[in-house]
Amino acid sequence: MSEMNVTSLETLKSYTSFAVVQLPDFAEGQPLVAKVKRVSMLALAKVGKIPNSLLAIADGLFKGGATKQTSANPMADMYDLCRIMAESCLVSPSLAEIEEAGQELTDEQLVAILNFTQKGVKALEPFRKKPGDNVAGGNEQTVQTASQ
Repeated sequence: MSEMNVTSLETLKSYTSFAVVQLPDFAEGQPLVAKVKRVSMLALAKVGKIPNSLLAIADGLFKGGATKQTSANPMADMYDLCRIMAESCLVSPSLAEIEEAGQELTDEQLVAILNFTQKGVKALEPFRKKPGDNVAGGNEQTVQTASQ
């Protein structure tokens, strides 16, 4: 059995608290690269940044599953929770700066940020995959020109 070494304070200090990530685009060709930090949903709930009305949704997300919806508008509650997480997570540009620039985060961006806060950079990988070019499946048609 191999012996495990205790993580040193120097190593802990070397861990960066911020990451620069590419989030989903606002629209095609309109990227959003941001400096972000992982935030704890539990810590936000403890200090009251997640209101009681959203705790059931936060709890369900934290546990990785669905929760029984007691809200009259669960989509609005999910949006509110995603916005709280984006506000806490975005360092530069901040959510306020994005909105001052006349932009609004897309649903895909909000979900990516929420996923990042819970799972880290790996959670953003599905958003980075671009579909490949379509390859002809053998049903090609040729275009006739006037000289044919």
